[in-house]
Amino acid sequence: MKFVLFVEGYTEKEALSKFLKRWLEPRLSQAVGIETVRFEGWSKLIKDAPQKARMYLQGSKNDDIIAVISLLDLYGPTIYPKHLTTADERYDWAKKDIEQKVGQERFFHFFAVHEIEAWLLSDPRLFPSEIQKAFPAKISSPETVNFDEPPAKLLERLYPLYTGRKYKKVTHGKELFGKLDPNLAYGKCPKLKLLLDTMLELAQQAMR
Repeated sequence: MKFVLFVEGYTEKEALSKFLKRWLEPRLSQAVGIETVRFEGWSKLIKDAPQKARMYLQGSKNDDIIAVISLLDLYGPTIYPKHLTTADERYDWAKKDIEQKVGQERFFHFFAVHEIEAWLLSDPRLFPSEIQKAFPAKISSPETVNFDEPPAKLLERLYPLYTGRKYKKVTHGKELFGKLDPNLAYGKCPKLKLLLDTMLELAQQAMR
């Protein structure tokens, strides 16, 4: 049995499957797969999700699929109505809108707030000591690293300043997610917790 995970970029494609499974599998009676499907950015994912989700959930192998999960960074998409300015407002509106447009019972949409790199910030020890010292105090609650300078942008600014090297989103992301304890991120990132709790519940139901 498996999840199908829709993602918007190469970092997610390379790093997330193993990271999510490290949290899920110790809590399940059997292993689950995560098939990652990458789209060319957030707009392509939103546009093609209804057709792609239908293909998986109504296809010949649909009995093997627990659910289709789509994941986007909250920072980046321009779909939000202008009067919605907070992270919670945008999250709730867009989650409902995307799920309604897809219209499949076993399709669930989630956002990383504000980017998946927030999950990495849950453990500052992953980063070079120079970067650790430069982190703002707000990373103690990683999902509050906000629209003004979201997590990846923060890392892209700090790395050249304090290490003399660029932060490479795909290369560093894959390496850091390989080291990140998902239990630590789960405890510090409420929206990641929501994603993982939902996946766990769906997997447990499918195994009954």
